[in-house]
Amino acid sequence: MHWSLASLCHQTQKAMQIDAKVIEILPLQTGEGKNGPWNKQDIIVQINGQYPKKICIGLWNDKIDYTFLQVGNELQIDFDIESKSYNSKWYTEVKAWKVALLLGGENQEIKKVDIQNGDIEELPF
Repeated sequence: MHWSLASLCHQTQKAMQIDAKVIEILPLQTGEGKNGPWNKQDIIVQINGQYPKKICIGLWNDKIDYTFLQVGNELQIDFDIESKSYNSKWYTEVKAWKVALLLGGENQEIKKVDIQNGDIEELPF
């Protein structure tokens, strides 16, 4: 079986989306840019399947919500991929622009909780 990014994503014309489990939270990065201070939180997620894949995804500034960013949580992540050239080398980044917590177990229906809309009060625990 040949792996491709397209096989991991539900792709629409402008957006890509994955359901994945958080397996690691990397240290928070901060800095100062021409537009002011910034924060970047990289997380490592795993997409299950016959050949599980790990992906590093960056969350920037207001997209960082530690309520959901916990190892073991299942998330639905909408993201963009962007490549940039620096010193004649190309670097690719996966940037999340929307994150939702997937709730549920084997006998429960999966429920999406959208962190951008403040649905945290609906959590069942």
